[in-house]
Amino acid sequence: MPKPVLMRQMPQIAHVDVNCFYASAERAFDPSLEGRPLIVLSNNDGCAVTRSPEAKALGIRTGDPWFKLAPRAKEWGLVARSSNYELYGDISARVMELLGRHSAWLEVYSIDEAFLGVKGRPEELLALGRTMKAEVRRNVGVPVCVGIAPTKTLAKLCNKWAKNNASFGGVCHWEAVPAPVKESLLERLPVDEVWGIAGRLTRRLNALGIFTVLDLVRADPVVIRDKFSVVVMRTVLELRGIPCIPMEEERLGRDQLIFSRSFSTPVTTVDGMRQVLSIYGQQASARLAKHGLQAKVLTAFAATSPFRQHEQAYPSVCLSLPMPTADPLLLTKATHALLPHIRNGLKYAKAGLMLTDLRPTGNQSPLEPFENRHEERGIGPLLEDVSRRFGHGSIGLGHGGIKGGVDWSMKRGMQSPRYTTHWDELPLVKAA
Repeated sequence: MPKPVLMRQMPQIAHVDVNCFYASAERAFDPSLEGRPLIVLSNNDGCAVTRSPEAKALGIRTGDPWFKLAPRAKEWGLVARSSNYELYGDISARVMELLGRHSAWLEVYSIDEAFLGVKGRPEELLALGRTMKAEVRRNVGVPVCVGIAPTKTLAKLCNKWAKNNASFGGVCHWEAVPAPVKESLLERLPVDEVWGIAGRLTRRLNALGIFTVLDLVRADPVVIRDKFSVVVMRTVLELRGIPCIPMEEERLGRDQLIFSRSFSTPVTTVDGMRQVLSIYGQQASARLAKHGLQAKVLTAFAATSPFRQHEQAYPSVCLSLPMPTADPLLLTKATHALLPHIRNGLKYAKAGLMLTDLRPTGNQSPLEPFENRHEERGIGPLLEDVSRRFGHGSIGLGHGGIKGGVDWSMKRGMQSPRYTTHWDELPLVKAA
C-alpha cells in the first residue's frame, strides 16, 4: 500500500496593526473617549497626527493645525490630546510581547505594527488571527486588524482590507478570499495603496497606464525593473505571492539615531542652546545604551523657523568621535561644538543630534591608551537608572542638570496621565 503524501505547509506572514494607535492608546484608559471624535496632536500641540474614525468623519485631515480646529472643537464634540510618548511606548511593548507568544518569528516593524511568521491550514490561520485580535483587545485594551498572506506586501494589503471592509471582521487571510473577490478588491484599490508606492513613483506608474493594484500585479516584472528599479520589481513579485522581502527578527542594527525636538518657546542665547544640547546629548546616550549601541559620528544642528524670512539660520557640525561611545560626558561635550555657530538674539525653533556609524557595544575593545574612563565607571547607566526610578529631570550632568528656567521644552497642555509607567499617575478604579 503506498504511503500517503504529506503536503508541506508553506510559511505565511501575519501583519498585525493597531487601529489609530495613539487614539486607541488614549481610549484604553479613558472609556469616556469611546465613540467621540478624538485627535492626538504632534509636538508642541501643533497639528493632528492621529484621528479616530469619528474625527475622520468630520473631515479632519492628518496635518490639520490645532489652532484652526480649536474654535470648532466644542461644536463638534472634538477631544484633543497632547502626544504621550511614554504611554504609547509602553502600550506598544505590551502588544508586541503578547504577539510574540504566538510565534517565535516576530519582527517589530514600527510602534504600532509587526510581522509574524506563521504556519497552518487556512482555517487554522484565520482562527489564529482572530485569537490574536481578541487577546490584544482583552489584555491590552486596543483594537488590531490582522492580514495573513504568503508575502509581506500582500499581508499589509490584507490588513488594509480587514480594516476597511466589515465583512472580514478585522482578520483577512489571502488564501481564504475567493479569486473573483481578490480581483475585485485589487481593481478598486489605487496603486498608491501598495506598501512602498507613493508620491512621484505613483505618477510615473500612472504615466505607464498603471492606476490600480491589479494593473501593477499584471505588469511585466522585467519591464518594471528596467523602467524603475529592482525594489519595485520585488513589489510586483510580492503581489503575485512570491516572497522577496525577508523577515527581520531584529531591527536594532539601524544606520542612524536621530534625536530632534521643536521648542515651544524659541531659544535665543548661546547659554540656552548649551543647556538644550547638554540635555539632548544625555538623552541620546540613554537611547543608545537602551539598544546596546555606540556611535562613532555625531552631527549637531539647530534651525530658526522657516517662516521668519529675514532671520534664518541652519548651523550644523559633524564630528568623528575618538572612539565608538554611548558615554553621556563625551556625547555632551561633542554637542557643544555647535555653540560657536549659534548667534545670540536669533530665535532658534529647533535643535537636534544625529548619531551615525552605530556599532554594538563591546564589539571592539579599544587599546588601553584610548579607553574611556567615564564608561568604565558606568556613569551613563547610573544616570539612566536614577532617571528611571525618580523621573526625567531628576539628575543630569553639567548644564543638562540645571533646574528651573527650561521654558523651551515641548508644550503638551492636553497630555493624559502616563498610566502605566508612573506610580503617581496610575488610574484609580472606584467600586460602585
